[in-house]
Amino acid sequence: MKKLKSSLPNMLLSLTGFCIVVSAALGMMNEITKEPIAKAEVDAKVTAIKQVVNAFDNNPYEERFEVDVDGAKLTVFPAKKGQEIVGYAVESYTDKGFSGKFTVMYGFDMDGKIHDFSVLSHSETPGLGAKMQEWFRTPAKKEGLIQDVRGVQMSDTPLTVSKDGGQVDAITAATISSRAFLDAMDRAYRGFKAAQGSAGQAQESVEAAPADSTINTNTDNTEAQ
Repeated sequence: MKKLKSSLPNMLLSLTGFCIVVSAALGMMNEITKEPIAKAEVDAKVTAIKQVVNAFDNNPYEERFEVDVDGAKLTVFPAKKGQEIVGYAVESYTDKGFSGKFTVMYGFDMDGKIHDFSVLSHSETPGLGAKMQEWFRTPAKKEGLIQDVRGVQMSDTPLTVSKDGGQVDAITAATISSRAFLDAMDRAYRGFKAAQGSAGQAQESVEAAPADSTINTNTDNTEAQ
């Protein structure tokens, strides 16, 4: 018994020391991997932006901003040619996936048509819901239904799958994932509309600014050239 009593504190000390060392190692590993992971996420978004919108000559990622949709924030990336906005990429999401939340980057032309999309993250079933990246780029085989969503004109009426009375052909054996994809797409469209509204308000503010609102630093009152 005496031997047991004397060894128990040593065991506890050893276990405590081991836990401290492991925690420190995990913390260090987290710090080491945090920056590369963050960079990989940014690179994935930049690649997706290039894919989903018309050609641009600005840096949409650097000019990103947020809009409010149903109390949640969506990130919008404006694509520009010169000073003209030629489209928006909207990072959207859905919580209705078969395996929970997934995120998709949707690109819009200025008339509200889907230009393209890129699935950023998901946990859907391989061979079923995970096929959305390919499925929704494939021309429909069923007459009267939509499968390839590129070029689809969005509206305030959300698109739904044919099983729910809509026009979209769902992924075979993955109706839940298909509904979720369309849910994310509708959310992205509302983000697109909010972005258009923000851009319009900014333009109106510029046009409404009084002519003498520019500060003239010339003391002789000559017009700055």
